[in-house]
Amino acid sequence: MKILIIGGTLFLGRHLVEAALAREHQVTLFNRGTTNPGLFPDVEHLHGDRDTDLAALSGRSWDAAIDTCGYLPRIVQKSAEFLARAIGLYVYVSSASVYADLNRNRIDESAPLNTLDDATTENVAENYGALKALCERAVQSTMPSRALIARAGLLVGPHDQTERFMYWVQRVKAGGEVLAPGKPGRRIQLIHARDMADWIVRMIESNRTGIYNVAGPASPLTMGELLEACRQATGSDAAFTWVAEAFLGERKVAPFSEMPLWLPEDSNGLLSLDLAKAIADGLSFRTLAETIADTMAWDKQRLLSGGMKPARLASGAATHAGISREREREFLNAWHTRPGVAARA
Repeated sequence: MKILIIGGTLFLGRHLVEAALAREHQVTLFNRGTTNPGLFPDVEHLHGDRDTDLAALSGRSWDAAIDTCGYLPRIVQKSAEFLARAIGLYVYVSSASVYADLNRNRIDESAPLNTLDDATTENVAENYGALKALCERAVQSTMPSRALIARAGLLVGPHDQTERFMYWVQRVKAGGEVLAPGKPGRRIQLIHARDMADWIVRMIESNRTGIYNVAGPASPLTMGELLEACRQATGSDAAFTWVAEAFLGERKVAPFSEMPLWLPEDSNGLLSLDLAKAIADGLSFRTLAETIADTMAWDKQRLLSGGMKPARLASGAATHAGISREREREFLNAWHTRPGVAARA
Protein backbone atom coordinates (compact mmCIF):
# COMPACT_ATOMS: atom_id res chain seq x y z
CA MET A 1 0.00 0.00 0.00
CA LYS A 2 1.00 3.62 -0.51
CA ILE A 3 0.87 5.65 2.70
CA LEU A 4 1.32 9.40 3.06
CA ILE A 5 2.42 10.61 6.49
CA ILE A 6 2.00 14.28 7.31
CA GLY A 7 4.87 14.93 9.70
CA GLY A 8 6.71 11.69 10.35
CA THR A 9 10.04 12.81 11.82
CA LEU A 10 9.41 13.56 15.49
CA PHE A 11 7.83 10.99 17.84
CA LEU A 12 4.83 8.89 16.85
CA GLY A 13 5.50 9.77 13.22
CA ARG A 14 8.90 8.09 13.32
CA HIS A 15 7.35 4.91 14.67
CA LEU A 16 4.63 5.04 12.01
CA VAL A 17 7.24 5.20 9.26
CA GLU A 18 9.13 2.27 10.75
CA ALA A 19 5.94 0.22 11.21
CA ALA A 20 4.82 0.86 7.64
CA LEU A 21 8.22 0.02 6.18
CA ALA A 22 8.45 -3.14 8.27
CA ARG A 23 5.22 -4.32 6.63
CA GLU A 24 6.61 -3.44 3.20
CA HIS A 25 4.41 -0.45 2.45
CA GLN A 26 5.52 2.47 0.28
CA VAL A 27 5.85 5.59 2.42
CA THR A 28 5.85 9.26 1.47
CA LEU A 29 6.52 12.00 4.03
CA PHE A 30 5.12 15.51 3.72
CA ASN A 31 6.52 18.14 6.07
CA ARG A 32 8.54 21.36 6.12
CA GLY A 33 11.85 19.51 6.15
CA THR A 34 13.06 21.28 9.29
CA THR A 35 12.72 18.59 12.00
CA ASN A 36 15.30 15.79 11.80
CA PRO A 37 15.72 16.32 8.05
CA GLY A 38 18.23 13.49 7.67
CA LEU A 39 15.82 10.77 8.81
CA PHE A 40 14.69 8.00 6.47
CA PRO A 41 16.92 8.78 3.47
CA ASP A 42 15.38 5.93 1.47
CA VAL A 43 11.83 7.28 1.89
CA GLU A 44 10.25 9.83 -0.45
CA HIS A 45 10.17 13.31 1.09
CA LEU A 46 7.84 16.05 -0.12
CA HIS A 47 8.28 19.49 1.42
CA GLY A 48 5.78 22.24 2.02
CA ASP A 49 3.96 24.16 4.74
CA ARG A 50 0.54 22.57 5.18
CA ASP A 51 -0.93 25.95 6.10
CA THR A 52 0.19 27.77 2.97
CA ASP A 53 1.64 25.37 0.41
CA LEU A 54 0.27 21.91 -0.39
CA ALA A 55 1.41 22.01 -4.01
CA ALA A 56 3.88 19.15 -3.54
CA LEU A 57 0.89 16.82 -3.03
CA SER A 58 -0.77 17.74 -6.32
CA GLY A 59 -1.32 15.05 -8.92
CA ARG A 60 -0.51 12.22 -6.54
CA SER A 61 -2.55 9.47 -4.90
CA TRP A 62 -2.19 7.25 -1.84
CA ASP A 63 -4.20 4.50 -0.22
CA ALA A 64 -4.13 6.36 3.09
CA ALA A 65 -2.86 9.54 4.73
CA ILE A 66 -1.88 9.76 8.40
CA ASP A 67 -2.08 13.22 9.97
CA THR A 68 0.20 13.24 13.03
CA CYS A 69 0.50 17.00 13.53
CA GLY A 70 -2.88 18.64 13.06
CA TYR A 71 -3.67 21.15 15.83
CA LEU A 72 -5.75 23.86 14.15
CA PRO A 73 -9.13 23.04 12.54
CA ARG A 74 -8.76 25.33 9.54
CA ILE A 75 -5.40 23.77 8.64
CA VAL A 76 -6.66 20.22 9.09
CA GLN A 77 -9.74 21.13 7.02
CA LYS A 78 -7.48 22.43 4.27
CA SER A 79 -5.40 19.23 4.26
CA ALA A 80 -8.46 16.97 4.26
CA GLU A 81 -10.15 18.85 1.43
CA PHE A 82 -6.97 18.91 -0.65
CA LEU A 83 -6.46 15.15 -0.22
CA ALA A 84 -10.10 14.05 -0.43
CA ARG A 85 -9.78 12.83 -4.02
CA ALA A 86 -6.19 11.62 -3.64
CA ILE A 87 -6.55 9.12 -0.79
CA GLY A 88 -8.77 6.29 0.31
CA LEU A 89 -8.52 6.72 4.09
CA TYR A 90 -7.67 9.71 6.31
CA VAL A 91 -6.18 8.79 9.68
CA TYR A 92 -6.24 11.64 12.16
CA VAL A 93 -4.16 11.30 15.33
CA SER A 94 -6.21 13.03 17.99
CA SER A 95 -6.04 13.06 21.78
CA ALA A 96 -8.04 11.91 24.77
CA SER A 97 -7.96 15.58 25.78
CA VAL A 98 -10.96 16.08 23.47
CA TYR A 99 -13.30 14.80 26.20
CA ALA A 100 -15.26 17.44 28.09
CA ASP A 101 -15.43 15.63 31.43
CA LEU A 102 -12.22 14.05 32.65
CA ASN A 103 -13.57 13.72 36.18
CA ARG A 104 -14.81 10.16 35.64
CA ASN A 105 -13.24 6.83 34.81
CA ARG A 106 -13.60 4.59 31.78
CA ILE A 107 -14.51 7.29 29.29
CA ASP A 108 -15.63 5.68 26.04
CA GLU A 109 -15.75 7.09 22.54
CA SER A 110 -19.35 8.29 22.88
CA ALA A 111 -18.59 10.73 25.71
CA PRO A 112 -19.25 14.48 25.12
CA LEU A 113 -16.38 16.52 23.68
CA ASN A 114 -14.85 19.85 24.60
CA THR A 115 -16.34 22.91 22.92
CA LEU A 116 -15.20 26.48 22.38
CA ASP A 117 -17.11 29.71 22.92
CA ASP A 118 -14.90 31.28 20.26
CA ALA A 119 -14.40 28.77 17.46
CA THR A 120 -11.93 31.09 15.74
CA THR A 121 -9.30 30.96 18.48
CA GLU A 122 -5.98 29.38 17.64
CA ASN A 123 -4.50 29.38 21.13
CA VAL A 124 -3.43 25.73 21.28
CA ALA A 125 -1.85 25.98 24.72
CA GLU A 126 -5.14 27.04 26.34
CA ASN A 127 -7.59 25.15 24.11
CA TYR A 128 -5.72 22.03 23.04
CA GLY A 129 -8.51 19.51 23.64
CA ALA A 130 -11.30 21.60 22.15
CA LEU A 131 -9.23 22.41 19.06
CA LYS A 132 -8.41 18.74 18.55
CA ALA A 133 -12.13 17.98 18.76
CA LEU A 134 -12.79 20.54 16.02
CA CYS A 135 -9.99 19.01 13.94
CA GLU A 136 -11.73 15.65 14.22
CA ARG A 137 -14.94 17.25 13.02
CA ALA A 138 -13.14 18.78 10.05
CA VAL A 139 -11.86 15.38 8.93
CA GLN A 140 -15.20 13.66 9.47
CA SER A 141 -17.16 16.34 7.64
CA THR A 142 -14.83 16.13 4.64
CA MET A 143 -14.58 12.33 4.47
CA PRO A 144 -17.45 11.02 6.64
CA SER A 145 -17.08 7.39 5.63
CA ARG A 146 -13.31 7.37 5.15
CA ALA A 147 -11.95 8.67 8.47
CA LEU A 148 -10.13 6.85 11.24
CA ILE A 149 -9.83 8.95 14.42
CA ALA A 150 -7.27 7.69 16.95
CA ARG A 151 -7.64 9.45 20.31
CA ALA A 152 -4.26 8.86 21.91
CA GLY A 153 -3.73 8.52 25.61
CA LEU A 154 -0.27 8.99 27.11
CA LEU A 155 2.31 7.94 24.50
CA VAL A 156 5.72 6.86 25.79
CA GLY A 157 8.91 5.28 24.53
CA PRO A 158 11.88 6.27 22.37
CA HIS A 159 11.83 9.79 20.85
CA ASP A 160 9.32 11.16 23.37
CA GLN A 161 10.72 14.63 23.91
CA THR A 162 8.27 15.50 26.68
CA GLU A 163 10.13 13.05 28.95
CA ARG A 164 7.05 12.45 31.10
CA PHE A 165 7.77 8.74 31.27
CA MET A 166 11.53 9.17 31.12
CA TYR A 167 11.40 11.27 34.27
CA TRP A 168 10.32 8.27 36.31
CA VAL A 169 12.79 5.88 34.72
CA GLN A 170 15.68 8.27 35.37
CA ARG A 171 14.54 9.31 38.83
CA VAL A 172 14.04 5.75 40.07
CA LYS A 173 17.36 4.72 38.54
CA ALA A 174 19.10 7.47 40.55
CA GLY A 175 17.84 5.81 43.75
CA GLY A 176 17.37 7.19 47.21
CA GLU A 177 14.12 8.57 48.55
CA VAL A 178 11.70 9.24 45.70
CA LEU A 179 8.62 11.44 46.02
CA ALA A 180 5.68 9.45 44.65
CA PRO A 181 2.37 11.28 44.08
CA GLY A 182 -0.93 10.27 45.65
CA LYS A 183 -1.67 6.61 46.34
CA PRO A 184 0.23 3.61 44.94
CA GLY A 185 -3.07 2.06 43.83
CA ARG A 186 -4.07 4.99 41.61
CA ARG A 187 -4.78 3.70 38.12
CA ILE A 188 -2.71 5.03 35.22
CA GLN A 189 -2.49 4.34 31.50
CA LEU A 190 0.29 4.62 28.97
CA ILE A 191 1.09 3.07 25.61
CA HIS A 192 4.36 2.47 23.83
CA ALA A 193 4.23 4.65 20.70
CA ARG A 194 5.32 1.63 18.66
CA ASP A 195 2.17 -0.23 19.74
CA MET A 196 -0.02 2.63 18.55
CA ALA A 197 1.92 2.88 15.28
CA ASP A 198 1.66 -0.85 14.62
CA TRP A 199 -2.08 -0.78 15.27
CA ILE A 200 -2.69 2.19 12.97
CA VAL A 201 -0.86 0.49 10.11
CA ARG A 202 -2.86 -2.71 10.60
CA MET A 203 -6.09 -0.68 10.67
CA ILE A 204 -5.11 0.94 7.37
CA GLU A 205 -4.48 -2.48 5.86
CA SER A 206 -7.99 -3.51 6.89
CA ASN A 207 -9.46 -0.17 5.71
CA ARG A 208 -11.04 0.35 9.13
CA THR A 209 -12.77 3.60 10.02
CA GLY A 210 -14.33 5.06 13.16
CA ILE A 211 -13.28 6.63 16.45
CA TYR A 212 -11.06 4.85 18.97
CA ASN A 213 -9.44 5.49 22.32
CA VAL A 214 -5.85 4.30 22.00
CA ALA A 215 -3.98 3.78 25.25
CA GLY A 216 -2.85 0.86 27.37
CA PRO A 217 -2.23 -1.60 28.81
CA ALA A 218 -5.04 -4.12 28.41
CA SER A 219 -5.31 -4.78 32.15
CA PRO A 220 -5.25 -2.13 34.89
CA LEU A 221 -1.88 -0.62 35.79
CA THR A 222 -1.20 1.34 38.96
CA MET A 223 1.36 4.00 39.72
CA GLY A 224 2.86 1.75 42.37
CA GLU A 225 3.32 -1.05 39.84
CA LEU A 226 4.96 1.32 37.39
CA LEU A 227 7.49 2.61 39.92
CA GLU A 228 8.26 -0.91 41.13
CA ALA A 229 8.82 -2.01 37.53
CA CYS A 230 11.24 0.90 37.07
CA ARG A 231 13.07 -0.12 40.25
CA GLN A 232 13.41 -3.71 39.08
CA ALA A 233 14.51 -2.69 35.59
CA THR A 234 17.17 -0.30 36.84
CA GLY A 235 18.31 -2.31 39.86
CA SER A 236 18.17 0.80 42.01
CA ASP A 237 17.76 1.19 45.78
CA ALA A 238 14.91 3.68 45.36
CA ALA A 239 12.51 4.01 48.29
CA PHE A 240 9.12 5.54 47.51
CA THR A 241 7.49 8.07 49.81
CA TRP A 242 3.83 8.45 48.83
CA VAL A 243 2.78 12.04 49.34
CA ALA A 244 -0.92 12.93 49.59
CA GLU A 245 -2.53 14.73 46.68
CA ALA A 246 -3.89 17.47 48.92
CA PHE A 247 -0.37 18.22 50.15
CA LEU A 248 0.93 18.51 46.59
CA GLY A 249 -2.01 20.67 45.59
CA GLU A 250 -1.51 23.05 48.49
CA ARG A 251 2.08 23.57 47.33
CA LYS A 252 1.05 24.23 43.72
CA VAL A 253 2.79 21.18 42.30
CA ALA A 254 1.71 21.07 38.66
CA PRO A 255 0.10 17.76 37.70
CA PHE A 256 1.55 16.01 34.64
CA SER A 257 4.37 18.52 34.21
CA GLU A 258 6.19 18.89 37.52
CA MET A 259 4.86 15.50 38.62
CA PRO A 260 4.49 13.36 35.47
CA LEU A 261 1.70 10.76 35.27
CA TRP A 262 -0.03 12.35 38.26
CA LEU A 263 -3.54 13.69 37.96
CA PRO A 264 -5.69 14.05 41.08
CA GLU A 265 -7.92 11.01 41.47
CA ASP A 266 -11.08 13.07 41.01
CA SER A 267 -9.89 14.14 37.55
CA ASN A 268 -7.98 11.06 36.43
CA GLY A 269 -10.14 10.30 33.40
CA LEU A 270 -7.28 11.00 30.99
CA LEU A 271 -5.44 8.03 32.50
CA SER A 272 -8.39 5.65 32.75
CA LEU A 273 -10.00 5.48 29.32
CA ASP A 274 -12.23 2.67 28.11
CA LEU A 275 -10.07 0.77 25.61
CA ALA A 276 -12.45 -2.08 24.80
CA LYS A 277 -13.19 -0.95 21.25
CA ALA A 278 -9.56 -0.67 20.13
CA ILE A 279 -8.56 -3.91 21.85
CA ALA A 280 -11.43 -5.71 20.11
CA ASP A 281 -10.03 -4.41 16.83
CA GLY A 282 -6.52 -5.66 17.39
CA LEU A 283 -4.71 -3.17 19.63
CA SER A 284 -1.96 -5.11 21.40
CA PHE A 285 0.76 -4.12 23.82
CA ARG A 286 4.41 -4.64 24.61
CA THR A 287 5.08 -5.45 28.25
CA LEU A 288 5.87 -2.67 30.69
CA ALA A 289 9.35 -4.18 31.11
CA GLU A 290 9.92 -3.92 27.34
CA THR A 291 8.71 -0.32 27.31
CA ILE A 292 11.08 0.62 30.12
CA ALA A 293 13.99 -1.20 28.47
CA ASP A 294 13.33 0.50 25.11
CA THR A 295 13.18 3.90 26.79
CA MET A 296 16.41 3.30 28.70
CA ALA A 297 18.21 2.12 25.55
CA TRP A 298 17.11 5.23 23.67
CA ASP A 299 18.15 7.47 26.54
CA LYS A 300 21.62 5.93 26.54
CA GLN A 301 21.92 6.29 22.78
CA ARG A 302 20.86 9.93 22.70
CA LEU A 303 23.22 10.85 25.52
CA LEU A 304 26.10 9.25 23.62
CA SER A 305 25.13 11.25 20.55
CA GLY A 306 25.05 14.54 22.42
CA GLY A 307 21.52 14.65 23.81
CA MET A 308 18.61 16.56 22.33
CA LYS A 309 16.82 19.84 22.64
CA PRO A 310 13.44 19.98 24.37
CA ALA A 311 10.37 19.70 22.20
CA ARG A 312 8.21 22.80 21.94
CA LEU A 313 4.49 23.13 21.76
CA ALA A 314 2.66 25.58 19.53
CA SER A 315 2.69 27.95 22.51
CA GLY A 316 6.49 28.00 22.41
CA ALA A 317 6.85 26.43 25.87
CA ALA A 318 9.46 23.73 26.42
CA THR A 319 7.90 20.40 27.34
CA HIS A 320 10.51 18.67 29.50
CA ALA A 321 8.72 17.23 32.52
CA GLY A 322 9.58 16.59 36.14
CA ILE A 323 10.65 18.51 39.20
CA SER A 324 14.26 19.21 40.10
CA ARG A 325 15.97 17.17 42.79
CA GLU A 326 16.19 20.30 44.94
CA ARG A 327 12.46 20.94 44.71
CA GLU A 328 11.71 17.27 45.36
CA ARG A 329 13.83 17.36 48.51
CA GLU A 330 12.05 20.55 49.62
CA PHE A 331 8.67 18.81 49.31
CA LEU A 332 9.87 15.65 51.04
CA ASN A 333 11.27 17.65 53.97
CA ALA A 334 7.98 19.52 54.27
CA TRP A 335 6.05 16.24 54.15
CA HIS A 336 8.13 14.64 56.87
CA THR A 337 7.87 17.69 59.14
CA ARG A 338 4.22 18.58 58.57
CA PRO A 339 2.12 19.33 61.68
CA GLY A 340 1.25 16.20 63.59
CA VAL A 341 4.06 14.12 62.11
CA ALA A 342 6.80 16.00 63.88
CA ALA A 343 4.87 15.79 67.15
CA ARG A 344 4.49 12.00 66.86
CA ALA A 345 8.18 11.65 66.07
